Amino acid sequence: MELSEVMRTAGAVREFTDEPVTDAVLHDILDDARFAPSGGNRQGWRVVVVEDRALRRHLADLCGPVYGEYVAQGKLGETPFSVVRPTAADLRSARFDPPENPMFAHIEDAPVVLVIAVDLGALAVSDKDLDRWSIVGGGSIYPFVHNILLASRNRGIGGVMTTFLVRAEAEARDLLGLPDGYALASMALLGHPVKQVTRLRRDPVEAFTTIDRFDGPPFTA
Repeated sequence: MELSEVMRTAGAVREFTDEPVTDAVLHDILDDARFAPSGGNRQGWRVVVVEDRALRRHLADLCGPVYGEYVAQGKLGETPFSVVRPTAADLRSARFDPPENPMFAHIEDAPVVLVIAVDLGALAVSDKDLDRWSIVGGGSIYPFVHNILLASRNRGIGGVMTTFLVRAEAEARDLLGLPDGYALASMALLGHPVKQVTRLRRDPVEAFTTIDRFDGPPFTA
C-alpha cells in the first residue's frame, strides 16, 4: 500500500475473522516495526507472542477491572485516568463489576496477541525532573508499537493497541516472566478485520498547528 493510505486507514480493529496470521507474516511485521526510532537508538523493546490460551485468559481477566474503571470515568464525561483532573467515579465499584469487553471476552481466539515491554534502563527521559508527569520515555517505545500497527495494515491486517494491562503490571509480571527493570507498555491484538475502516475522523491541520507561538495564527496550506 501507499504510505499515506496506510496512515489514513490504520484505525483500531477489535474484531477479527477466523483467518490466521502465519508466523512468517508476523515475523515480517516485527521485522518492519523494529526500524522505529528510539532515544539514542537503544531499542529497549521486548515482545512476547502470547499463544497459550490459558495465559491469554489470565491477561484478559486482569484487564477487566481496569476496563471497568475506564468505562465508569468515560460515562461521567471524564478523560479516563487523567493526570490533570481527579475522577468523581467510584473506581472500587467499577473494578468489582466491570461491563463485558467483547475483545477481551474472545481473546483466546484472536489470531495474534502481543505483549510489548520496555527496558527502563534504555530510556533517556529528559523531562523526569520537571514538576509534572513525565511523557518523554514513551517516545522510545510507542513508535515501535505504532509501527507494528502500520506494518500490519500494510499487509491487510488490522490491530489495536491497548494499555489496560499496564495498570495491572504487578499482577501480570509473574505470569509473563517480566524481568526486573522492565515495564509493560502495551498489549496488542492483530488479525484480519471483520470490517476494514477506510475513513478515519481526525481534526484538520489548522485545528492543532499555529505559527511561532501556541496562541499564534493557524498554519494553513
